[in-house]
Amino acid sequence: MVVAAATTLFVARTFYGYMLVQTHGHWSAPLDDVFIHFDYARSTALGYPFQWTPGNGYSSGNTSLAYPFVLAAGWAVGFREEALMVFAAMVACTSCFALLLAARRLFAGLAPWTALLAPPALYCVGALDWSLWSGMEVALYLGVWGGALVAALDLADETERPRLRRAALALGLWGVALVTTRPEGATSVAVLGLVAAWSLASRHGPGAALAALVRVGGPAGAALALQAVVNRALTGESAAAGAIVKLIPYHPFLSPTEKRESYRFLLDYVIDRNLEHHFTDLKPWGSIVLLLAAVPLALRVTRRGAIILWASAISWFPVVALNLQVRWQNERYTMPAVAWLLLAAAMGVGALVQPALAPRGAIGSPGGRWLRRASALAWLARSAVAAVLVAIFARHQASQMRDQIWFFGRASRNIRDQHLTAGKLVKELSPPPHRLLVGDAGALLYTSELPGLDLIGLGGYRDLPFARAGVHGLGATLELIERMPAADRPDVMALYPSWWGELPLWFGRRIAEVPVHGNVICGGSEKVIYRADWHALGTGALPRGLRPGERVADELDVADLVSERAHQYAFDGPEAGFAEAKILADPDDPARDLFDGGRRFGPRHAERYRLSLRPEQPTRLIVRMAPERAGRIELRIDGEPLGVLEVRHADGWRDLALEVPASRVRRSVAIEQVLLEGPDWVDYHVWAVQAP
Repeated sequence: MVVAAATTLFVARTFYGYMLVQTHGHWSAPLDDVFIHFDYARSTALGYPFQWTPGNGYSSGNTSLAYPFVLAAGWAVGFREEALMVFAAMVACTSCFALLLAARRLFAGLAPWTALLAPPALYCVGALDWSLWSGMEVALYLGVWGGALVAALDLADETERPRLRRAALALGLWGVALVTTRPEGATSVAVLGLVAAWSLASRHGPGAALAALVRVGGPAGAALALQAVVNRALTGESAAAGAIVKLIPYHPFLSPTEKRESYRFLLDYVIDRNLEHHFTDLKPWGSIVLLLAAVPLALRVTRRGAIILWASAISWFPVVALNLQVRWQNERYTMPAVAWLLLAAAMGVGALVQPALAPRGAIGSPGGRWLRRASALAWLARSAVAAVLVAIFARHQASQMRDQIWFFGRASRNIRDQHLTAGKLVKELSPPPHRLLVGDAGALLYTSELPGLDLIGLGGYRDLPFARAGVHGLGATLELIERMPAADRPDVMALYPSWWGELPLWFGRRIAEVPVHGNVICGGSEKVIYRADWHALGTGALPRGLRPGERVADELDVADLVSERAHQYAFDGPEAGFAEAKILADPDDPARDLFDGGRRFGPRHAERYRLSLRPEQPTRLIVRMAPERAGRIELRIDGEPLGVLEVRHADGWRDLALEVPASRVRRSVAIEQVLLEGPDWVDYHVWAVQAP
């Protein structure tokens, strides 16, 4: 216990100490995402749980449901502003200490002193230490996993059948804590439950094992299902915003083949990146961890613990490889698996250096002396192998550790110099802003203490699907901002200009910039502050060229995800449909701007939707475009050809119309638009107009 506490505090002090050197005594964090947790924690402490900022409404953007509640306790007792990072450091130290205490159970089959190998093993890889002390939920997850490990071993060793139900439910509750800390924790619940059930099957029979497995997995499964139901009810999406933004299956513009290739690449990457970079400075030596971790698999007394650690790691990597952002942020998503492999390696070293006892009855036998000598020689050989492997690993990890300590401090300084400084600058603006638009969601909102709107979609705003819009393209995001009440739209933006195309040029007036020097973590060298001007939004709501007496019976605002959902909109993906936007002169008044968003399509690509009309009334379909080239677009109604729009190049907006005979107009009609000729086109808006 003393060694675990001392080692934990020493390593934490090393990383945080160098951070304070880089930041001149100010607490910061090496990732902006840490402050997303802080935002949710502050909202929770203020009585607005599951809200990024108070008043934004429920958001599923924080992937860890539990961590903000833990941090909220610190904020409530006085750890405010930068001091919340101090509380996060305390949580990380406590969690790592709890993991090490739990890990002693893994060494139960070895000499008690071998458990002293766990603390140095856990902290011997700099990249893992970086994540543990970063302020993210990695340390908390591993601490919770330690509690679940103890509960699983207690269940597996339970000999009294009446106590099985209680032991299984205890593990089930730890499973809930795992999946609410990280949803990938479902893999850990499965591993711990299956290992425990396997032990129970041999002692109490398959029926008891199956019942225990249901009690173990049921609560975690129910927690995930409940989260999906709540997400669906409050946001319209069952998946969390983080999953929509980051995971391969949700990417709308990757084909099935591209998704499979991306997944294979990322799976190879997360394994090779750790073995060939984080574990060593030279490629071959990263395998030492795997060699040592394999040793306890060969011994009966350590096999169960080793299976738990290996299975936990092996099941973790394929899940996190679904994340398109797994390559960033120092591979923090992979670090729980790294911790498990390092603990298995510590068990392997313990097994190698532990002296073997001479066979029973050999002491007094004629050959006993030779057996003792052979056992001693074998022990010396095993110890020498272990010592050489550990020495080689330490030699080739030393430079990586130095780099990670430096990286931790420099990244923390970058976040402080740019994000925290920009947030304070925004807070001091006059007149004071009421909402801030960001594309990096965390520290700016935390420091400025303003309500926010996140272009990436993790923050959430009421029930508007900003997360899905973010992956469809900027045009879709702007269409949702257009839906917001004008008084609630952001009046200040803090963005990296290169990330967002024409957005800052169209809707912003530059007022300040915040540079970062020696950047290793920020998304750009300069964060720019703008006053927002949304005057162009809403200008394209009506078609141009209405005839006297015509009224809009129904409209599809293309790229507006809310309008698309209401009209059962679909497009031929994934090669087509990327959302774009334009501001061009209004055809009715060239001195005024007209904004609209739309989707781009190539040859033979189609889009489909339904419109609601007054039946058997003459109708016109009006389609808005800004034709870059000539082309021909066929419209079909209820599967039958209606006509062709002849598109000619134009330097501005064109609203093209097609007559629909009254005999073909029903209460609900299915429309299909297909590009017959031309390289590509963008559909911005469709109206069905009828005379009263």
